[in-house]
Amino acid sequence: DELAAAVLYYSVFDPHEVWRHVCLAEDQEWIRSQLARRGLAAFAANGSVLPRSSGVDDRPMKGSSVVPFSTPDSMAVTFSCPHNGDIAGMGIPEGVTVIVGGGFHGKSTLLQALQRGIYDHTAGDGREWVITRPKAVKIRAEDGRYLSSVDISPFISQLPFETDTRSFSSVDASGSTSQAANIMESLEMGADLLLLDEDTSATNFMIRDVRMQKLVAKDKEPITPFVDMVRPLYEQYGVSTIMVVGGSGDYLEPADQVIMMDAYRPVDVTKEAKTVVSSFPSSRVSEQIQELTTPQRIPAKDSIQPQAGRKKKTSARGLHTIQVGRETLALHGVEQLVHSSQTRAIAELLRSLHERYLDGRTPLEPLLAEVYKDIAENGWDVISPFFGQHPGDFAEVRPMELAAALNRLRTLRAKRQQ
Repeated sequence: DELAAAVLYYSVFDPHEVWRHVCLAEDQEWIRSQLARRGLAAFAANGSVLPRSSGVDDRPMKGSSVVPFSTPDSMAVTFSCPHNGDIAGMGIPEGVTVIVGGGFHGKSTLLQALQRGIYDHTAGDGREWVITRPKAVKIRAEDGRYLSSVDISPFISQLPFETDTRSFSSVDASGSTSQAANIMESLEMGADLLLLDEDTSATNFMIRDVRMQKLVAKDKEPITPFVDMVRPLYEQYGVSTIMVVGGSGDYLEPADQVIMMDAYRPVDVTKEAKTVVSSFPSSRVSEQIQELTTPQRIPAKDSIQPQAGRKKKTSARGLHTIQVGRETLALHGVEQLVHSSQTRAIAELLRSLHERYLDGRTPLEPLLAEVYKDIAENGWDVISPFFGQHPGDFAEVRPMELAAALNRLRTLRAKRQQ
C-alpha cells in the first residue's frame, strides 16, 4: 500500500510537470499524424540533440562539442502544435532521400534518431521533436537468419537449380537474401518508409557498378540491386526511402533530395548532387527485371511451439532474446526494439498467437490486426498469462516488430496466399 501510494496517486507528483509531459506527448503524436498530410517522411526540429552519450548510454551527449541540429533553409518547415506552439525544423519529403558526408560527421546519428522517431520521447531526451512516420522500418542485412516462404523475387531470382524465389525458405540466409526478405516482410506489414544504412547493408544487395556488370553478365547474377528498385518502390507503391550512403555515387541519380552532414550540420546539396550526376554520367544499366509484388503469407497453426518438456514456455531474456519452447529466438537485427519490456510483450503475444489466433487460414497482416484490435478494445491484459491481470511489465510494441519476431522463429511454417 505504501509503494502504491508513493507512485500511483496524482497528488504525489508535480501537477505542472505531469501536464508538461502530457502536452509534449500529445504534440509529438500530433506532428506524427500530420506528416503524411504534408507529404513528409520525417521531421527533425532545430535545436535537437541527436548524439548519445555513448553506445551503451542512451542519454543525450553533453558538453561544448555538442552541435544542436539546424535546418537548411530549403527544407525548413514549421508545425503549429496544439500545446507547444510553433516548432520549426527540417522536413524530409516523401520519396528517395540520400544522406551523405564524410565519416564521423553525423550521417548514421541522424538516421538512428529518425528510426527512433516512431516513438515519443520524454523531455530532456534531445530528440523530443524528431518525428518519423509510424510505419517506418529500419532495414539491414542479417547473415544466418531464418526465412519461411518469403517472396524475394523482385530482388533475387534465377537462382541455380531453378530454386523458386517467389516462396523462398532458408535456415541460414545470406546477407543479401536476408536484406531482401527484411524489405519484403516489412512491405507485407504495410511499411511506407524504409530506413537503410550502407554500413549495415550487404554490398552486393545495394549496388552492382558498371565494371561488375561488364564482367559478370546479368543472366549470371541473380541479385537485382536496391539502387534499381528504390525509385519503383516510391513511384509505383508509395514507399519512401531514407538511406545513409558513403561510398556509392550511383544513389545520387534516383534521389529526390540529398542531405550532406557536415560536422553534424545538415546541408541541402541536392542541386550539387544533380550537377555531379550530369557531369559524370553513369553507363550502368538498370537491372530491374520483375515487378514488385507483396503477396500475403499464411502462418501454419503449429508455427509456434512453446512446449519444452512437460511445460510450455515463452519468456524474454533481455532486449534481444526470447525463449519459445526449445527454440531461442534472436532479435538482434530488429533495431527498433528499444526496451526489454517490449520484448516481454512480444513473448506473451507469441504465446497468445499460439493459444488463440493461429488458425492456418488467416494471412499474417490481418491475423495481427485482429490481435491488436483485441488489445485496443480490452487493453494489454488480454495477452497476460495471469488470468487477464496485467503484470505491469509490458510496453507497447508495433505489429511490425511482432511480425519480425514471428518471421525469425525457426518453427515458423508459412505458405503463400493463393
